[in-house]
Amino acid sequence: MPVSGDLRLLHVHAHPDDESSKGAASTARYVAEGVEVMVATCTGGERGSILNPKMDRPEVLANITEIRRKEMDAAREILGIRQEWLGWVDSGFPEGDPLPPLPEGCFGALKVEDAAAPLVKLIRDFRPQVVTTYDENGGYPHPDHVMCHQITVAAFEAAGDKDAYPELGEPWQPLKLYYHHTFHYERMKALHDAMVERGLESPYAERLKDWKPDPENERRITTRVECAEYFAVRDKALLAHATQIDPDGAWFAVPLEVHQAAWPTEDYELARSVVESELPENDLFAGLR
Repeated sequence: MPVSGDLRLLHVHAHPDDESSKGAASTARYVAEGVEVMVATCTGGERGSILNPKMDRPEVLANITEIRRKEMDAAREILGIRQEWLGWVDSGFPEGDPLPPLPEGCFGALKVEDAAAPLVKLIRDFRPQVVTTYDENGGYPHPDHVMCHQITVAAFEAAGDKDAYPELGEPWQPLKLYYHHTFHYERMKALHDAMVERGLESPYAERLKDWKPDPENERRITTRVECAEYFAVRDKALLAHATQIDPDGAWFAVPLEVHQAAWPTEDYELARSVVESELPENDLFAGLR
């Protein structure tokens, strides 16, 4: 069912930097093809740790909210996208046994129907045909990632329902919903093997020791988007998030050309669709153009 008019893609992410670490190369590809891409960022990343030792300074920590917004601005320009803040407050990553309660009023502690409201409005205003987010596990079990999944599924269903959130604009039904599958075993093993074959030290050796193959999870992947020529754009966008990404760390331990040869796609799961497309796919807009 080809759609008429412009193609629009909405990525829903929990924090600034997630848009650059998950799906950024396919984002850059779609921008180059003329697709209008929007990122909805649920929180400001206010409680995020500083993961780049070179940025772990008192003055950075004291101004982390403003700095992370500026980093997002830089990444947005590199990717050529639009971006909107949904306005919720970062939950932080709770640690301990038992886990402490989430901070009052944070994103992860909200009711799904309340937290989904600004996303419903954004979907109705932007009118995307395709929406992406994380799976039910959040990609990893950060409360903001899990809530991001929950509000995106809720908003995908509600945005087209005239009886849901009637005060938030004219209904618009997105046609396809995808989950990112970025850090899966098959991909990590391929990158690891490619490094070893070239006599290079793999950053994934320790992680893979205890990581058992999960064929059932791998079978969830329905869609592999070829985007190796845009990996350099992804890397530049990642580096814009200087508080989160260490340029000398594991993110860049696999040389660009090795990554392009060993795993040239970004991978997704088609989770909801109101149109027909033949699986497996190589395009998030399969069935729409």
